[in-house]
Amino acid sequence: MKVGLALYCSDETIPPDELAVEVEQRGFECLLFPDHSHIPTSRLTPWPGSRDGSAPLPEVYKRMIDPFVALGAAAAVTTTLRIGTGVALPAQRDVLQLAKEVATVDWLSKGRMIFGIGMGWNEDEMAHHGVALADRWDVVAEKVAAMKLLWTQETAEYHGRFVDFGESWAWPKPTQRPHPPIIIGGGWGPRMLRHVVRYADGWLPVSGRASIADRLALLHAECERQGRDPSTVSITVADAKPDLDSFRSLEAEGVERVTLSVPVGSRDDTLRLLDRYGELARAAA
Repeated sequence: MKVGLALYCSDETIPPDELAVEVEQRGFECLLFPDHSHIPTSRLTPWPGSRDGSAPLPEVYKRMIDPFVALGAAAAVTTTLRIGTGVALPAQRDVLQLAKEVATVDWLSKGRMIFGIGMGWNEDEMAHHGVALADRWDVVAEKVAAMKLLWTQETAEYHGRFVDFGESWAWPKPTQRPHPPIIIGGGWGPRMLRHVVRYADGWLPVSGRASIADRLALLHAECERQGRDPSTVSITVADAKPDLDSFRSLEAEGVERVTLSVPVGSRDDTLRLLDRYGELARAAA
């Protein structure tokens, strides 16, 4: 079982380059950063981390650093650690620039990029980027299709409803061929699973359970509907329970990787937790 970390990195936390060194030294397989450009003060969208929507948005959301800049810093100081986004928000990013950012991180890291993506939940934030919440699924699908062309073809063009550009050159190409693995994070509803099976390399459900067999059954059923071999969809469980028995149970169900969440804290608090989680990562490996 591969064990990675996902955490919010801000201007008040341990810097990403220092963090990456500590994470690699403790034997973790990957380090993933989330993505929010900004938080509108209108706050019309409840934070989904609260069950009833009443809890205030954590302060770190207002202070998150750019994940791709952070990944460049992490790539420069590590050699084996896989690095990536958990998750990036393609609907809110220019597709041509995003394709270059992903390819550049993969090139700089010599093929260690994991491209985790999500559809986004913050309607206010999306609106500032000119994207309607109802359109985000189709926007992301078009952007992924366009990026795959930019990554794999010498010249590429795309003409869709939301993405439209003429024949273009775009380098660097990713080191991983045909491109870094694309894993879609989120829930397990029918629309989510349709998108995972249609164009992703993996699925990133959030679960603290020791078994996701019922959710995997839904994924496999969707694979059958679309004529895809379920074994070609890698499974990473996000926010997993930090417990070796739980890891083994998930592994037996076909889960390839788990990521553990690290709460926002001081440098010392973070390193103490990395020590504890690192023992689990080494045992699981």
